[in-house]
Amino acid sequence: MVPAYKILSVVVFAILYAYTAIVVFILIILSWFRAGGLVRVISRGWARSVFMLMFKRLPVTGRENIKKEEKYILIANHASLFDIVAIMSFYPGISWFGHERLLKVPVFSHFLKLTGYVPFKEPTVRNTRRMLEHLMENSLNRSVALFPEGTRTTDGKINSFYRGFIYLFRSRDINILPVTLNGFYKLKPKNRSYINFGSRLGVVIHSPIPREELVNMNDHQIIETVKTVIESSYQ
Repeated sequence: MVPAYKILSVVVFAILYAYTAIVVFILIILSWFRAGGLVRVISRGWARSVFMLMFKRLPVTGRENIKKEEKYILIANHASLFDIVAIMSFYPGISWFGHERLLKVPVFSHFLKLTGYVPFKEPTVRNTRRMLEHLMENSLNRSVALFPEGTRTTDGKINSFYRGFIYLFRSRDINILPVTLNGFYKLKPKNRSYINFGSRLGVVIHSPIPREELVNMNDHQIIETVKTVIESSYQ
């Protein structure tokens, strides 16, 4: 199946890039007219259709855990470029904080810029704080999503979490929303060029962890609490 997957991946990636370029062009025009609601609707539709173009279903459980009137720090495990697309399929109006290299991906980088994406450059305390402050400025009154592993897993296991999200958590009156992404490492990890069309995907949106349950914990305890919840549904 691998040779077939490689050939099909070339075709699918070509279609995805062309399709995304058209959507980005439309979103840029809409952003000029400050049509934020329409931008979110189209972004959600684009994200869902990406998986359809890969012949994939993306079942999402726990949608009821997201309350429209609430804002969150969404924390998820990270295995694939398509992780961001998966989250946008159910939470399109969220601000992003992630690795700088994603801004080098053709076409997709323009899509990220439209979401207020803040690139993560170096895993140092000083740079992390400066970038998180930038993220806070760009995400006032909005939820924020980030991958605390810092980079995509190379072996399918959830890596250790960096502490950057804790700085953001302590600076805002906000709850943490853990999300588990399943099947994305098998779908398309960073160390493989083709898509595995036989992978099974799934998203689990956990109940938010109230700020009052975490705020008196030390950094290590917060990390372990959030990571344990995400790992509880990881397959």
